[in-house]
Amino acid sequence: MPSAYIIANVSVTNPAQYEEYKKLSTVAMQTYDAQVCVRGGAIEVIEGDWHPERLVILKFPSIEKARLFEASPEYASARSARQGAAVMRMLLVEGV
Repeated sequence: MPSAYIIANVSVTNPAQYEEYKKLSTVAMQTYDAQVCVRGGAIEVIEGDWHPERLVILKFPSIEKARLFEASPEYASARSARQGAAVMRMLLVEGV
């Protein structure tokens, strides 16, 4: 079964409020077996004109598990806490 990745580019507008989102999203990640590959950190653009602000890459054991995470009540709580604190762009990508 192929793994799956959720890749997010986050523009944080309220860092203090965003901390609550991070706590709640961590609970959701743990509940749905997400492996955190990237969560923040330095970014160096090496090709193209993409300038992400904060990258998050989560690995899941399957695309089904990633979809369960995204639609879960645990992540819904995190998403509510994030409102007004960040702009999120998120992709679900099938892995190998």
